[in-house]
Amino acid sequence: MVAMYTIAGRQVGSHVLAMATLGTTFLGAYISMGGSKKTEQTTPPINAKSKEEESFVKRFRKEG
Repeated sequence: MVAMYTIAGRQVGSHVLAMATLGTTFLGAYISMGGSKKTEQTTPPINAKSKEEESFVKRFRKEG
């Protein structure tokens, strides 16, 4: 025999409440762990006066 509870004027079985609780818990965990996609890190623009200076800065960033 199932224990029955009155919720919003309707009789609901304890097994239905248990399934609803587990479903809500797992759905909430799934949504909260999803997060957002990682975006590629952007760097500030290089304000070089010449192409050579720009290439030097890019090379320096790669090495360091």
